[in-house]
Amino acid sequence: MTRPKENRKDTLLNTLVDSLGGSYLGLSRSTSPHSYPRNATYVMNFLGRYEYQLDQKGRVSLPSAFRREQEDGRFVLLQWKAPALTLFPQQVWAATQEKLLQFRRSRPEAWNEILSITSKAVEVAPDKQGRILIPHWLVEAGSLDGRVLLVGNIDRVELWNPTAFESAVADPSGEFEQFADQVFG
Repeated sequence: MTRPKENRKDTLLNTLVDSLGGSYLGLSRSTSPHSYPRNATYVMNFLGRYEYQLDQKGRVSLPSAFRREQEDGRFVLLQWKAPALTLFPQQVWAATQEKLLQFRRSRPEAWNEILSITSKAVEVAPDKQGRILIPHWLVEAGSLDGRVLLVGNIDRVELWNPTAFESAVADPSGEFEQFADQVFG
């Protein structure tokens, strides 16, 4: 799947929408639940859940649906919110990295927190068999002990211990119910 090329006008419009409180990647907020942005840019499409075995070397297969979604095959893997690990496509990570830089510049006291997050990040790419290598320290941080649940989360993939995932989704906060109609209309 090829991503539509964003032109200068779209880039400027998206920047303006974002600065006015719009949402990520050109999808603007709307009061109507059935309206769509005119100049929406391509959003990654990581959906579904796949469970795979983690091998002795710390490798896990990345579903072909997820590999197809990332054109150059490069990802950034890190743990920014326990207990899951997050696999960011390179272009999504670039936007996240820019936000981290802006945050670090505007809030120097956050230096150590940002350093903690980025020190836990590693670039990964699937091998010829479609597996990514998860460093042992990230395997431990994510409590990945044999089985790994890869969950699509729209613009990123989360790697979970299957038991931890089931516990997390079994206890919803209830906040989503307040705005679910606006999202799914």
